[in-house]
Amino acid sequence: MEFTRYQLDNGLKLLVHQDKSTPLVSVCITYNVGTKDEEEGKSGFAHLFEHLMFGGSKHALSFDDYIQQAGGENNAFTNQDMTVYYEYMPYQNLETALWLEADRMLHLNLDAKALEREKKVVLEEFKESCLNEPYGDIWHHIGPMAYRVHPYRIPTIGQVPQHIEDATLEDVKAFFDRFYCPNNAVLSICGNVEPEEALRLTQKWFGDIEPGKVNKIKSPYEPLQTEKRVIEVAANVPLNALYLVFHSAERNHNDYYVDDFITDVLAEGDASQLYQNLVKEQELFSSIDAYITASIDTGLMIIEGKLSDEATFEEAEQAIWKELEKLKNTLLPAKAVEKFRNRTEHNIEFSELNNLHKAINLGYYEILGDAAMINEEKAKYNAITALDIQKRSQQIFQDEKCSVLYYKAKNK
Repeated sequence: MEFTRYQLDNGLKLLVHQDKSTPLVSVCITYNVGTKDEEEGKSGFAHLFEHLMFGGSKHALSFDDYIQQAGGENNAFTNQDMTVYYEYMPYQNLETALWLEADRMLHLNLDAKALEREKKVVLEEFKESCLNEPYGDIWHHIGPMAYRVHPYRIPTIGQVPQHIEDATLEDVKAFFDRFYCPNNAVLSICGNVEPEEALRLTQKWFGDIEPGKVNKIKSPYEPLQTEKRVIEVAANVPLNALYLVFHSAERNHNDYYVDDFITDVLAEGDASQLYQNLVKEQELFSSIDAYITASIDTGLMIIEGKLSDEATFEEAEQAIWKELEKLKNTLLPAKAVEKFRNRTEHNIEFSELNNLHKAINLGYYEILGDAAMINEEKAKYNAITALDIQKRSQQIFQDEKCSVLYYKAKNK
């Protein structure tokens, strides 16, 4: 994917990908702040700002209204590493999006009324998605179990509701001033726009915003796990659930691609190893999945499954380990490796058909270190061999490096 890179004097990075085949333009601003940047006792602030940023600014009291009047849509998301805001609309209205994003970067309405309103929204979301939803609190168990020192142990929504309830106006203003500034952001624009015009409009609306005093503290390195960790939880859920958790590679490490490949081999589709053997044949699980968190720092590889009514935790866990031992002790057939390579390449190609995905991905890879990395992904996946998968499986799947969550249904 071709793109043009600029950087304003205030530190804002601008990435522009031109696509004349579409009548739309996508705008994405990625702030280099996530859950891992929050202070102790003030968790959930990054997610809180995902809501506060839509509360209006000095010259635009309703962000959503202006976007809709411009024929566009918008949304945002937060994770442990970054916070992303995006819009897409007819390319003729690009300036509306830039004006709105610049105005809330410089003049966000942060007052007591707006804060109390959004705190209520976030607290209700905490209750609905975490406390009252079946299995909704798993990250409150998995995070502290798998991480002992790294802030990834705290879920994106926050550690406890009390941290949001106690948030003061001074607290949120300090968080905003620290991270929501041009020199801690990447602006990516994809669609029917000339790069020079995108630069002119960006300079017009963002150029006079002063850089902030960004104070990002490097997260502590998570030490190697040397003993198995096990916790049990009982809740009102329909089925027993089992979670096997291992540490996976940092996002910029070459092993990340092998880890991602391994989870595809284990659980991608009905023909995958875990589905065929544990769901279809042995009927130990009603569903099973494997995935990685793809975190910038050391992430997690998680194998999770809902047990069938007749299965016990012991036999279900043993069955998973039996499948993992196969990966450790045998080489995958060449045809199987090729199949997963092709599927991965298809997914990468498909993600680049949509200009909104392109804009989000450009910002993401720039935060990782260099947006040009987006063009290296296919080659890195295609270089993976059956031997790489076997060796990496031997490194990861060790009993002393495993954390296990037994999530028990109270009625079982």
